Amino acid sequence: MPLTTPSLFPPASHVFSKFASRRSVVHSAKGIVSCSQPLAAKCGIEVLEAGGNCADAAVAVAAGLNMTEPCSTGIGGDMFCLFYDAKAKTISAMNGSGRSGNKCTLETIRSSLGLKDGESGKIPMASVHAVSVPGAGAGWVDTVERFGSGKVSMEQILGPAIALGEQGFPVSEGVAFFWDRSEPQIRQASPNGSEMLKKDPGAQDGVRAPKAGEIMKNPTLAKTFRTLATEGKKGFYTGRIASELVKVVRDLGGHLELDDLAHHLETGSEPVDAISLKFRGQNVGKLLGDKLLDGKGDEDVGLELWEHPPNGQGIVALMALGIIQELERAGQIPTWGPADFNTAPYLHAIIEALRLAFADASWFVADPNVSAVPMPELISQPYLAERAKLFDATRASQEAGHGSPALRSSDTVYFAVSDGEGNAISFINSNFGGFGTCIVPAGCGFTLQNRAANFSLERGHPNVLEPRKRPYHTIIPAAVTNLHDGSLHSVFGVMGGFMQPQGHVQVLLGQIVGGLSPQQALDAPRVCIGAGMSQDKHSDRVVAVEEGMPEETIEGLMKLGHQVQVVTDMGRSQFGRGQIIRWTVDSVENVGVWSAGSDPRGDGAAYPL
Repeated sequence: MPLTTPSLFPPASHVFSKFASRRSVVHSAKGIVSCSQPLAAKCGIEVLEAGGNCADAAVAVAAGLNMTEPCSTGIGGDMFCLFYDAKAKTISAMNGSGRSGNKCTLETIRSSLGLKDGESGKIPMASVHAVSVPGAGAGWVDTVERFGSGKVSMEQILGPAIALGEQGFPVSEGVAFFWDRSEPQIRQASPNGSEMLKKDPGAQDGVRAPKAGEIMKNPTLAKTFRTLATEGKKGFYTGRIASELVKVVRDLGGHLELDDLAHHLETGSEPVDAISLKFRGQNVGKLLGDKLLDGKGDEDVGLELWEHPPNGQGIVALMALGIIQELERAGQIPTWGPADFNTAPYLHAIIEALRLAFADASWFVADPNVSAVPMPELISQPYLAERAKLFDATRASQEAGHGSPALRSSDTVYFAVSDGEGNAISFINSNFGGFGTCIVPAGCGFTLQNRAANFSLERGHPNVLEPRKRPYHTIIPAAVTNLHDGSLHSVFGVMGGFMQPQGHVQVLLGQIVGGLSPQQALDAPRVCIGAGMSQDKHSDRVVAVEEGMPEETIEGLMKLGHQVQVVTDMGRSQFGRGQIIRWTVDSVENVGVWSAGSDPRGDGAAYPL
């Protein structure tokens, strides 16, 4: 008789990696899917092979990730994306985040949480009041309608994920770890938690978290996907799915109503203008100038970083990168070289720039349709130069300001897809914290997000909870174009709550300053600053440093006054999981080449078409 699946693995542990490993950059002339789950990537590859473009494939990947990595993402959450149109050389953004319910007033939620007048507090991550209307379902359909090829149907796009749910799929190692950790909350959050667990007659109540390599089936999620595929958005935001979603929320004391889902069906996802910052610092012009195809020598060589606007926090990455550029311009930091990468002075500048950016963003980032958000002013050169004056190269800053909310536990999936036409999409989908609230609508096979936990409960705060409002959002896709002609440089992102803009800055600078390949930039150890949301005005000054960072760097950061905490093993998930797809041209053959890296902190890789 053959051996059983557990024989593949050593005993379960918190060890991140038993031995050092390496990955190579993956190349393709036709397209790439880079994501955290191999089976989800296969969903996207199948759609590309069927004639779909990168946007079509991205939705297939999102659905596949919902099936294979529900501890991070799902149709019960939200999504954002940036789409690069190769013919037009333009970046388009779409906001697929949901809103609070119409009955979710500040007074109602504070009363439901038992908060007295004048008493500070937050919406707990596991609370039913953390549930906002899921935007992902509409976002997937809108992505295909606005950016898709028109050559494949939603049935074709969602078909591979549906097959995974109905036929079953082997669970990956990292997902198994987080699934097991979340099992108690899944059981307790709602009466329907068994839908998210593996059937096992020998387990408590006949279900348990699946182990690595075991087959997991989710036929109820497959049924939800079939409904979305055949009925479109209406099938999700009205009818059986909507009724079960509202029922479980209201049974647990929440305030969402069917009208809230109908409102999202009517409004749909919002097309928005991406925001950007032109970066000419750190010798990038000289580094890239001699690598231009048919360059004449007089081009404006540099990079333009594109982010999704608020209510997303992408503006943090733009502000931090802009502050670093102003620090160099003012002579407060040097023009770094590869030897400076991940040294104490290098990371000190990044940490302090991020602190300044978070201090502003934690106050100003809100739903721009409800609150005034001064986006142009926050990323203007004069303002960033003024903020840069607060930097001290000799010591860590002491002022907490509005704080930098980096360590609040959260999970997301980021992935990138490119196609043979030169288009690329930067796509992110999230439950916010792990399985979100772990609340499961009966017969639907997905958990509801806890994104509303990001609202402030402080009167007068721009991000204060109000009816039909979108909260401060952590999920942010990114893209980079070349300044001289608007051609694509890369699509990339780093998932992980408030780590995301920090990862964007570190991964991009790794490629510029460190001269790293896309894979090396993701392999490199990272830092993560801050804790908690800003409303309590108590900022955690800890700088989390990933194991693998040089000891000399750690000692140098401590001498500068940083409170350093080294994070090891599976705790390294705090530093996010990123994906990068770069675009270059073979100058001899005049053929475009996609080149991708995938984060070793995840279970996936980059997969070529």
